[in-house]
Amino acid sequence: MSLTRLLLASAALCVASAAHAEDWRLAKDEEGIKVYLSEVAGSPYKAYRGVTLIKSDVSKLRALQEDVVASCAWIHECQEQRLLKHEGDKSWTYTRFNTPWPVTPRDSIIEVTTQQGADGSVTRSLHGVPNYQPEEKGYVRVASVEGRWTMTPKPDGMVEVVYEAHTDPGGSVPSWLSNKFVVEAPFNTLKGMREKAQR
Repeated sequence: MSLTRLLLASAALCVASAAHAEDWRLAKDEEGIKVYLSEVAGSPYKAYRGVTLIKSDVSKLRALQEDVVASCAWIHECQEQRLLKHEGDKSWTYTRFNTPWPVTPRDSIIEVTTQQGADGSVTRSLHGVPNYQPEEKGYVRVASVEGRWTMTPKPDGMVEVVYEAHTDPGGSVPSWLSNKFVVEAPFNTLKGMREKAQR
C-alpha cells in the first residue's frame, strides 16, 4: 500500500472512530432536516450528523462548498473564511467563528480531501490541522476536527446531503454551549446551504 493510500485509510478510520463510536440518537427533526448525536469514547464532546434532501445536483452543491469565501454566509456562526491552499484533490481553509460572550472566539484550519464516487456522489473529508499556521491573536484555535460531507444523487432531482463531524473546540467551553453547538451547527448549516442551492 502506498503512503498516500495508507494516509487516506488512516484518515477514514479516524472519521469512522469519531463519528461512529456509539449509536446515533435523533436530537432534532424539523424542516426536513434530521440531526443525530453520538457519544465519542474519551471525549466530553459529542459527534453530530445532519441529514437532509436538497433539490439540486451534486456539482452545484460541490461548487457552493468550494467557494470558500461565500460559503461562510451559510455555515453556522462563520465570521470569516478563506482558502489557504489548493493542491489536487486537497484544499486547506481558515475559518473564524462567532462565540457568545464571554467565550473567546474560535478559529480553525481544515484540510479538505474531495473524492468522487462511482455512483456520482462526492465525499469531502475534513481533518483539522491546527498547527498549519501560527495561532491568531484574540482567537483560540480549534484543537481537532474529524468529519465529512457526503452528497449522493437521488431520484427526482434530489441530493441526499450528510454532514457529520466531531470537534474539540480547545480551551474552556461551557457544557451548555457545546451541547447547543452540536445540534445547531449541522441544522443551521444544512438549512443555509439548502436555501442557497434552491434559490
